[in-house]
Amino acid sequence: MVFDQQRIHAEIEALTPRIIADRRHLHRHAETSLKEFGTSAFIAERLDALGIEHVGVGETGLLGTLTGAGEGPTILLRADIDALPLRDDCGAPWASTTGANHACGHDGHVSALLAAAEVLAAHRREFTGTVKFAFQQAEEIGAGGLIFERAGVLDGLDQVFGLHFASDLPAGTVSATAGPQWASVDHFSIDVHGRGGHVSKPHLCHDALVAGASIVVEAQQIVARELSPFDEVVVGIGTFESGENYNIIASSAHLEGTVRAFDEQVRARVLASLERIADSTALAHGTTAEFTRTVYADVLDNDPEASRFATRVALEMPGVERVITDNPRSAGGDDFAVFLHHAPGVYARVGSGGTPATSHPHHTYEFALDEAALPIGAELHVGYALRWLAGGHEG
Repeated sequence: MVFDQQRIHAEIEALTPRIIADRRHLHRHAETSLKEFGTSAFIAERLDALGIEHVGVGETGLLGTLTGAGEGPTILLRADIDALPLRDDCGAPWASTTGANHACGHDGHVSALLAAAEVLAAHRREFTGTVKFAFQQAEEIGAGGLIFERAGVLDGLDQVFGLHFASDLPAGTVSATAGPQWASVDHFSIDVHGRGGHVSKPHLCHDALVAGASIVVEAQQIVARELSPFDEVVVGIGTFESGENYNIIASSAHLEGTVRAFDEQVRARVLASLERIADSTALAHGTTAEFTRTVYADVLDNDPEASRFATRVALEMPGVERVITDNPRSAGGDDFAVFLHHAPGVYARVGSGGTPATSHPHHTYEFALDEAALPIGAELHVGYALRWLAGGHEG
């Protein structure tokens, strides 16, 4: 097809009231990870109305498939659909009524991709190839990408594209930056087992609380003394539970934390050091430690060619005022990394901040989107897919 930017822009503009209405509906009815049943039903109903075939992926994920006028490559567009277990203090009439909060903008991701699906469906006779729409559950707990992978629905892809609204960028800004952009995310827990007793008889005990506290302190030395100053790593321990009463020596302690890294070798080294420190420190206190690691996300590494292509697409969009190609890395994570294991692609940032009301950090009670970002996200999906299927990435 001959890509007509102005025509696509006009179609997205006409859909903007619905995009906003969809986003507000989803925000008001927010659902947490793996419980997105109403959200999934809402998406399925819309895909049915558009004549887009879809299948369930897990209990709440959906994969839509739109086939063009002939055979060709396959591109997947992704939106995550889950909310966070937070109260909602955004103060809007559409504030959540469910006890969950779309405090990371996934309501906007869904509404933008639904609008993109509507426009692409209207143009299905004008392109060759296939567009898949992944409405992925449980991003916030690092589970949904793996559900899609294990279901086998990520096989046979030629390109993947996704976007995330960003409150630290003003509306009208797009970032398409090559290389590692989001960190790996590993959750770890350490359970310390000792021997409890009365504080008046410490010689008969092995204090798990003191051992756990020592592990917390020693873990901070990994970044300071075991790694290069140029390695970008976070080792954070967020919870420490131990003890039953002021005069009882604790028999157990439980610690939980996270490791964030941008290099797989550094990531492995830090995790190994944590386990070594837990074991050796516990032993020094006459206790034992169990170290458990859960992978939430791998390093999200944007393909250079795809990033350059996304930049070209964004630069030609009327609503985009600035395109960034050197955005700083984020120590946050996103399991879109799983999709990038299966095909080259890019995860773009779309500015949704710029005012005091819309510049609150993600994952906070007051988080709010500048809804001017929504049609930009939708148009970026459409432009990337249609231009890529037309071979624009080759020129």
